[in-house]
Amino acid sequence: MRRADRLFQLVQLIRGRRLSTATFLSQRLDVSVRTVYRDIADLQHQGVPIEGEAGVGYRFGAGFDLPPLMFSEDEARALVAGVRLGQT
Repeated sequence: MRRADRLFQLVQLIRGRRLSTATFLSQRLDVSVRTVYRDIADLQHQGVPIEGEAGVGYRFGAGFDLPPLMFSEDEARALVAGVRLGQT
């Protein structure tokens, strides 16, 4: 898994639970706990409001949310067409 994908998944996992331990996150992402600590520190450094600490767990600060992905009507049709082609 690419690092960017892992960081996105990390954000999604933390976002989906009230409190996420590094052990839980490492098992879900199939990486070491140390990698989770490093990734959390990198996300915090980039301004993502992750609260918590090693040994306790992580959560997002109040009010944090990722914007939804928005597609135009043409883009949505192209996605549906691509999925349908892939199913045949």
